[in-house]
Order: sequence, then structure tokens, then C-alpha cells
Amino acid sequence: MALRHAVLAALLDGEHSGYQLAKVFDTAVANFWHAVPQQLYAELTKLEEAGLIAGRLVIQHDRPNKRVYTVTEAGTAELERFASVASKPSFIRDDLLVKVQAVDHIDPAPVIAELEERAVQAAAKAGIFEQLLLFLRQDVDEDTFLREGRRIGPYLTCLRGVLFEHEHQDWCRNTAKLLRSRLDTTPHDHVPGQAH
Repeated sequence: MALRHAVLAALLDGEHSGYQLAKVFDTAVANFWHAVPQQLYAELTKLEEAGLIAGRLVIQHDRPNKRVYTVTEAGTAELERFASVASKPSFIRDDLLVKVQAVDHIDPAPVIAELEERAVQAAAKAGIFEQLLLFLRQDVDEDTFLREGRRIGPYLTCLRGVLFEHEHQDWCRNTAKLLRSRLDTTPHDHVPGQAH
């Protein structure tokens, strides 16, 4: 998937400026796609040049003027084309997992500390996504919203983010606990990576 498809999908909810789009990527899109504001601004320019989005200038009297963007028919057609092509299988590429893979041969203390910090971060992200789910469905219970809600795509991707962050939190916490218990029972003269 290219960044262009994530941007097009994010713009389906209505007009956004580059700044507003960056905020959407920080919250609603953060659970499945990461992009920094500079990438988003560059992508907006490319999409507009390709005719996949339309931009218009909004004159503001109390703030600097801004440019807002909407998806064009060509942009929707591009998303239709994208949706019709089989997705590549997802994969994990995570520095922390490399450290855990090597933990038998290195000092595990910094790895344990990072696992514990990641668990805290995952809990915080899950909390943000849970608040977003409440915002998206308003006063409607989840089952009713999923059956009758006007737009459930953003809700479903956010729900996936919540589940991922909870699972990630549990794995990090459990792995840190296991490594800490092994560290506490390892003979003090043992050097990681060497035979006993």
C-alpha cells in the first residue's frame, strides 16, 4: 500500500487541511499507518497534481489562510482499484523484537526496561483508541453501531488498533516479567552468551 491510499481513505470523511489531516493520522489512522506531516503535505501536492483530490483556498481573517482538500471521483476510482487488488500479507519489523531475540546473549536489563516502557505506551495508545471509538459511535452501543452506523470503516480500523495495543501490552508485560524472573534466578557469575 502506498501512502496515497491511506491519505485518500482519510479524506473520505470530508474536507481537511494538511494540518487537520496530520491530526487524523496522529489518532484515527495511527493504528495502521504512520506518516509525518512533511510526508503528508508532499503527498497532498502529488494527489492534487494527479487529480485524485481537489484543493481550495480558505480565506481566514483571524488566522493564516489554509488549503483544504477533498477526494475527487478519480480519487474514489483509485481507491476502488486499490481495494480490488489482493493485499500483501502484513509483517512485523520491530527493533524491540530483535533485542528480545538476542536477549540470551546480551544484558537483559535494558531489554526488560524497554519492554516495560512499551507496555505503558501500548496501554496509553489503547486508551486513546478507546476514546475515539466512543466518539465515533456517540450514544449508540457498539452492536447497534456496527449494524446500522453510517460509516463503520474508521470504527473497524480503530477497533483493530485497540485489540493490537492490548495484545502488545500483554506480551510486553509478560515477556518482561518472564525475563526478570529468569534474571533473578540466574547465577551471578553467568555471563550472557557463554555456556554455564
